[in-house]
Amino acid sequence: MDFDALWLTLRLAVGTTAILLLVAVPLAWWIASGHGSGRALVQTIVALPLVLPPTVLGFYLLVAMGPLTAPGRLLIRIFGHPLAFSFEGLLIGSVLYSLPFAVQPLVAGFQAVDRGFIEAAAGLGARPAKVFVSVVVPMARTSLLTSAVLTFTHTVGEFGVVLMLGGNIPGATRTLSISLYDLVQDGNYAAANRTALVLIGFAMVALLAIYLLPSMRKVDGRQADIVR
Repeated sequence: MDFDALWLTLRLAVGTTAILLLVAVPLAWWIASGHGSGRALVQTIVALPLVLPPTVLGFYLLVAMGPLTAPGRLLIRIFGHPLAFSFEGLLIGSVLYSLPFAVQPLVAGFQAVDRGFIEAAAGLGARPAKVFVSVVVPMARTSLLTSAVLTFTHTVGEFGVVLMLGGNIPGATRTLSISLYDLVQDGNYAAANRTALVLIGFAMVALLAIYLLPSMRKVDGRQADIVR
């Protein structure tokens, strides 16, 4: 087991999930709160990574972060080094690639919230931010959990964008998926099997969290009703 690759993968997944929750929650609420061509265009852009080959996104990010483009030169001045083939570059790429996995569950969850509760809270004088935090977020908590778990596990399993944007630098850009690819290329199937089982374990735990926790909340709620 490449523990450096495991640690780097966890850092990347946690960082990507934290950033995307900060970005995806307000973005998803804006998308879910209305209609129009502007929102449809934003949804289209957000969903692009679902249908684009990862290498396409990785290629354009690689070009954009290089010294030959204005954004790339600006990033070099900010960070002091090119972001391509660096952990920071991987983080940016992972955020963009996992964006739909964070936004789409939240949009569905926010759209499912009963507008009557929102209107009632607003009618009682609650500010929009208070309504969102006190009413919308608790009612959409399952979607928040799904968004966080899908983002984390999708980042753990990334390959194409990571390979294009980060290459294969031990301790800097080599993630578990890249390590698995290297082990297979070297014919080390025993080690590859161990790494693959770790990735399967992450996926299983994530899916259990998505499918099991909401049902446990329903059971707890029914038990509380019986006690009352």
